[in-house]
Amino acid sequence: MSLTALVVDDSMLIRHMVCRFLEERGFQVESAANGVEALEMIARSRPSIIITDLQMPLMTGTELITELKARDHTAAIPIVILSNKRTAADAHEEHRAQFVIYKDIDIEDQLANAIAALSREPAKSDDPITR
Repeated sequence: MSLTALVVDDSMLIRHMVCRFLEERGFQVESAANGVEALEMIARSRPSIIITDLQMPLMTGTELITELKARDHTAAIPIVILSNKRTAADAHEEHRAQFVIYKDIDIEDQLANAIAALSREPAKSDDPITR
């Protein structure tokens, strides 16, 4: 089974960089500019992982995560947050995400570490990334 990722960020530059990074590692990648677009894409196909910004127009990343965690068929999808600023160390817990990646330091390094850690976690329900 191939791994799929959905990258959600209103910055085209960030989306392009993260998508390219994931594609180079064998992911099939889709992207969205906000949470509304992301939900439309997720309705068509369930990604293995979602990487989302928090600050976006129309529907924020926080609203997107809340919506995903409320639905049985999307609640277990691993989520990585992209953040412009360093917030509390427990931001991933506050937003119910597995990782927080800060845009002001090496995104690719942080993303590589997050993906490696997610692939080592024990399998949860139907999470292909953790198998």
